[in-house]
Amino acid sequence: MNGSRIFAVVALVLAASVIAGCGRKSGLDTPYQAQVDARKEAERTGAPLPPEPEKPEEDRKFILDPLL
Repeated sequence: MNGSRIFAVVALVLAASVIAGCGRKSGLDTPYQAQVDARKEAERTGAPLPPEPEKPEEDRKFILDPLL
């Protein structure tokens, strides 16, 4: 009984490690950049174009920025 419990724990830890490693490894896209990319993709494929993205305002400082 003890061996099967250890096996189950090891299997769960391994599965959690594999799932945590999934995803795209690169920088994050800003919402504006994602809209620009979506519009370019729609133009390329001939799909209906999403609305023209608005240029974001200049980045404002936030009180918690120094903590990050």
